[in-house]
Amino acid sequence: MKIPYIPDDAPFSAEQRAWLAGFLAGLNSRLAMEGGSAAHVPAATVAAAQAPARKVHVLYGSQTGNAESVAESAARAAREQGLEPVLLGLDEVDAAQFAAMAHVLVVVSTYGEGEMPDNAGLFWTALSADGAPRLEGMTYAVLALGDRAYDGFCQAGKLIDMRLEQLGAKRAAARVDCDVDYDKPSYDWIAGTIPLFAPGGRQDAAVPAQDAAPARAGVAWSRKSPFPARLAVNRRLSGAASGKDIRHYELELGDSGIAYEAGDALGVMPVNDPALVALLLARLGLAPDAPVAQVERPLGELLARGLEIATPSKDFIAHVAAHAQGAPGEALRQSWQAAQAGERAALDAFLWGKDCLDLLNVDPGLRLDADTFAGLLRPLQHRAYSISSSPLAHPDRVHLTISTARWSLPAGADDGRARGGVCSAWLAGRAAGDEGVGVFLQQNRAFRPPGDDDAPMIMVGPGTGVAPFRAFLQHRQAHGARGRNWLFFGDQHRASDFLYEDELAAWNAGGLLTRLDLAFSRDQADKIYVQNRMRENGRDLFDWLEQGGHFYVCGDAARMAKDVDRALHDIVATHGNRTQEDAMDYVNALRKEKRYLRDVY
Repeated sequence: MKIPYIPDDAPFSAEQRAWLAGFLAGLNSRLAMEGGSAAHVPAATVAAAQAPARKVHVLYGSQTGNAESVAESAARAAREQGLEPVLLGLDEVDAAQFAAMAHVLVVVSTYGEGEMPDNAGLFWTALSADGAPRLEGMTYAVLALGDRAYDGFCQAGKLIDMRLEQLGAKRAAARVDCDVDYDKPSYDWIAGTIPLFAPGGRQDAAVPAQDAAPARAGVAWSRKSPFPARLAVNRRLSGAASGKDIRHYELELGDSGIAYEAGDALGVMPVNDPALVALLLARLGLAPDAPVAQVERPLGELLARGLEIATPSKDFIAHVAAHAQGAPGEALRQSWQAAQAGERAALDAFLWGKDCLDLLNVDPGLRLDADTFAGLLRPLQHRAYSISSSPLAHPDRVHLTISTARWSLPAGADDGRARGGVCSAWLAGRAAGDEGVGVFLQQNRAFRPPGDDDAPMIMVGPGTGVAPFRAFLQHRQAHGARGRNWLFFGDQHRASDFLYEDELAAWNAGGLLTRLDLAFSRDQADKIYVQNRMRENGRDLFDWLEQGGHFYVCGDAARMAKDVDRALHDIVATHGNRTQEDAMDYVNALRKEKRYLRDVY
């Protein structure tokens, strides 16, 4: 019998090893029974077939699911290379486990102004501690996701990369920092890094081709190719006397195949305000059909659907600051220089509420050609919104709860133009056309209702933060869950800002919503917020936690979420008879057990 030649250094997947080992054993057994000699296969090949696959830990820190998605792609590529990937969130890894890992890939996003994502906070605390274990036996690579619009661009990835090196780990490849358009650089990182972890570091090994934005849950829709959903419902929730315009939207999923879960978000691709596009073209003296180098679409279409024109990019700000003449130009230049030195207050004040047209008008004589102007702008980004429905109640539609952003510039700077959020104002007034609203699913597996239908659930969601908790309650109702449910909701005025009042009141009366505590801040002289209601009911809240309760927060990250976190720690300390340090350990344990989860923005 002729045995095909197999190179000694052939890479094998786990499945290939198992098959080949079994095949060789069976072949030798058969030849022996027939009086023949054993098959001649190189010993190294046999050993390679029988040896366990090299284990590679793929770890992710993710706030909205993007880093998790990239990590999943890296794990798939590692498996195709014959490696044994172990995919874990950073919050699932303790210091001792981490120190024992030999081959590690870290994919981590940066949240807010340079902060760790929620599921990486405890990991970073342990890694950055003085007593963190040495890591001389580890080889690693880091992919960082971020947004250049923020000062702390990719800071979480930079910190982890630097700390691993400080602890003695060996860097297999240079860290790659990805901006919001991370699809291609993340794929390139995977393609270039995974082969380095294969036995022998085979840099010529092929990585299987992948979509730039890997499909999740079997659905191909992505930022690059969104599904055109029909906007079926656009209903104002806030009353006529409200200072806000908060709306309930329903988008038809049709034959998209999008399968969402309570806790997920929906990415929406907006269209820029055509009035602003026209004003920018007129201001620069450029035609809508002006060509742009190396881009197939003309300038007018790029400004409408391809580039951010409402929020000036850093490159655009720097260019105007460097070239603008006159007193306003000098003021911009000085504030920009101060920001580069770490003093952002003056620049933030100068830029507040301004779009690209406002910045160009700092110097009416400033001119840019089409290529220069387009080259200074960032790609138009999707906006992600927490889904406010459960597929168990609404399988064919996605509900969204969105506050429409509208503002005016301070006196003296306002030119009388209507100003609004790129996506929220578009949805509120201009998105009802036949072409549909471009959407795609953003799974958030780290923000789900309790898996145990009997577990108590505490939800803190003021304003539009109520959105995912409406979905959670629909989910529990459809499941027939017996666990108690407690919602803290608040806004400015009960008469005009009580979102989903009829639904919540009905759920409360029917027993699905066990407790409903409300905080309308401006209905009395002293402002009352959700964290105040938490403190007032601290004894009961702590009892729910002691009985296995899950604690959720959704909404504003800058103030509300921090105030709620502080209140939670104080409640645990007061009603659990603990020191502040012990209360911190208690809350960290909730995080570790995935019983304290946040969807904040």
